[in-house]
Amino acid sequence: MEDNMKFAVVEDSVEYRLFLIPDKAGEPEEHTETLQKYIERIMTHFASILVPYIWQNQPFNLKFIPGKGGVPAHMYGMTKFGDNIEDEWFIVYVIKQITKKFPELVARIEDNDGEFLLIEAADFLPKWLDPDNSANRVFFYHGELCIIPVPQKSEAASWIPTTTPTILQALSIIPAHPEEVLASESVRAAVNRRIRGYPEKIQGSLHRAHCFLPAGIVAILKQRPRLVAAGVQAFYLRDPIDLRACRVFKTFLPETRVMTSVTFTKCLYAQLVQQRFVPDRRSGYGLPPPSHPQYRAHELGMKLAHGFEILCSKCSPHFSESRKSLVTTSPLWASFLESLKKNDYFKGLLEGSTQYQERLEMAKNYFQLSVHRPESSLAMSPGEEILTVLQTLLFDVEELKKEEANLPPEDDDQWLELSPEQLDQLLQEAVGEKESQPVAKKEKQSCDLTQVSESMKAFISKVSTHKGAELPRDPSEAPITFDVDSFLNYFDKILGPKPHESESDDLEEEDFECLDSDDDLDLETQEPGSLKGTLDNLKSYMAQMDQELAHTSIGKSFTTRKQVETPSQTANNNSDEDSGADDCAVTPVDVDLNLVSNILESYSSQAGLAGPASNLLQSMGVQLPDNTDDRPPSKPVED
Repeated sequence: MEDNMKFAVVEDSVEYRLFLIPDKAGEPEEHTETLQKYIERIMTHFASILVPYIWQNQPFNLKFIPGKGGVPAHMYGMTKFGDNIEDEWFIVYVIKQITKKFPELVARIEDNDGEFLLIEAADFLPKWLDPDNSANRVFFYHGELCIIPVPQKSEAASWIPTTTPTILQALSIIPAHPEEVLASESVRAAVNRRIRGYPEKIQGSLHRAHCFLPAGIVAILKQRPRLVAAGVQAFYLRDPIDLRACRVFKTFLPETRVMTSVTFTKCLYAQLVQQRFVPDRRSGYGLPPPSHPQYRAHELGMKLAHGFEILCSKCSPHFSESRKSLVTTSPLWASFLESLKKNDYFKGLLEGSTQYQERLEMAKNYFQLSVHRPESSLAMSPGEEILTVLQTLLFDVEELKKEEANLPPEDDDQWLELSPEQLDQLLQEAVGEKESQPVAKKEKQSCDLTQVSESMKAFISKVSTHKGAELPRDPSEAPITFDVDSFLNYFDKILGPKPHESESDDLEEEDFECLDSDDDLDLETQEPGSLKGTLDNLKSYMAQMDQELAHTSIGKSFTTRKQVETPSQTANNNSDEDSGADDCAVTPVDVDLNLVSNILESYSSQAGLAGPASNLLQSMGVQLPDNTDDRPPSKPVED
């Protein structure tokens, strides 16, 4: 029935806590009322960007947490962001802005990986900071990232805690020494780079597409557009049991389908469009041929309809009526709605108009999920919410069909297939490098491919530890780049005239550098006779190995110095070869040329994708260009 099915639910989540600094917290008995007011103020002030945001799994939310075990009462939130990492960084932006708007607050944020803000700025952290001593040191205050330092031998400020600080200590230190705890400019820049562009960036993360959907889903998404995420997730994480409910649709009948425009996040759209799926014949969701101009709209609508049907199949249509009126009965709702009006949330819309009602419904759902936070036993599931809306929502299928003629245009989805240049730019921006420019606009730079072999030799010579191998460059250094012309010019030099080189198989001095530790040979202290005997034995072993390998084809896989000589040199050497050289003569291998050639061949075989060659070279600061040479390959030099 299908080729691609997922069963595991991703539970990646981010937790965030907001504390009042001690002199603003008041008495313990006042904490609950004070923090509840702050929750209302925060959620109302940021409603304009939080309400319309489409979350992957869960929205930004806050609730009151009483003090316990040395941790004072505070505001707490947890959001499961699943596959959409942008949700996590949007929350970082929101937390940063909260501490900027409310300077009496100090915020802390972490995810499944721990201090992910430090991970993002790993290349710029002070040497004393590591995962073992970072607990309770990283906070946002006045909109800036702060890191409480560890006492150093040279400076022993009395206010710096000698052990891991407690939350209470941190809340006293940060407002008292804001300049001393301010993170370095490079660390703050690394974090700010990930949240740069918000809130305008939100629109760039959306994708609008036409979908052929049942009228009921169209009406639901008009009122509660955030439910598109639940529908996509239900389809994306379906299992065979879920699909039993889609053999014959009971809630969203295929004959009611109309064409509409749906707003996804790019993550949700990619999850929906990239999966291959063939509906059950009994479902009635047939697809036109792929050549049909609206095939994509039919396919997307079919998949999304399956997701909504799965959601509704997981709940009873007779769930408790008490769950339906939780929002308007809350004592906070009236003041929350009044605050929204004061902050111009409704944009001057006429009360009672269609657009006003749509924004009001969005606000109710936002309040239900983020502010009111009912107990889990009373919270509605997405399926129950869908069925509730269907029971109360009035819509006309014919009216929806008339809207098909005035649908907004679809967004281009070429971003699903990024060009190598675009992907490289995204990767460079992700690691904090300067924004790359199109290859045609880059200045040509001279390059020496010996840097590739030298970087590899330097990497191999490094001593590895349990923490990994050291890279032969500093992370802050700019990557080494070169263009195709320089690349070809270097090979011209390699293949060009060269002075006659001895073809002796005598071992050079550098060949013995590896013997000082592995074989416990101390050549400097050995007697001359013993050293000569060692060299003779090694030559004998090497000669015997060469003779054994001479009758195999392994030698042909290496480029030797003789093979890269010019035709004129070959002609000059023919007389010497004819006079006495046999077929088993051994010629020295050009180690550097073989190394570079093999790396380039491995890189080329990756076809622009990630692979061992590009990963290794990138880690050493070597960035190879794309192969844009359209010239036919040169003819091999004939013997």
